[in-house]
Amino acid sequence: MKWKLKTFDELTNIQLYRILQLRSAVFVVEQNCVYQDPDGDDLKCHHLFLQDPADKIITAYCRIVPPGIHYTESSIGRVLTNPEKRKKGMGKALMTEAINICKELYPASGIKIGAQYYLLQFYTELGFQPTGDLYLEDGIEHIKMNYTT
Repeated sequence: MKWKLKTFDELTNIQLYRILQLRSAVFVVEQNCVYQDPDGDDLKCHHLFLQDPADKIITAYCRIVPPGIHYTESSIGRVLTNPEKRKKGMGKALMTEAINICKELYPASGIKIGAQYYLLQFYTELGFQPTGDLYLEDGIEHIKMNYTT
């Protein structure tokens, strides 16, 4: 499978449906968070994902947020791996690809994320460093992190 990077307008109806379906399954149902996932920012972002060509299932996904939308820097958000495909290194591969794309699309910008705190070590190993205190977002502890490598 090959990474796909698309703007919102380039996504097919099926791709958009599968992405929103998976985001809802992970962020709303699995994490038990009631919140409005389609927040309007998807329209301005690039969407990075792996999609199985046979069954069209999304294996891994994140959105690349341009500078000036969430932070002064570019950002990576809605990072997820399909629950059926976890523990195979897809999260690390996804984030590595996303970091490289941020550097390519926005070379003058840094990268800042709002990471779920329980994933602090995962993001630290990828080159992110915490930049502030813990905060609650939708009932889940988060921490801001900057990419430093």
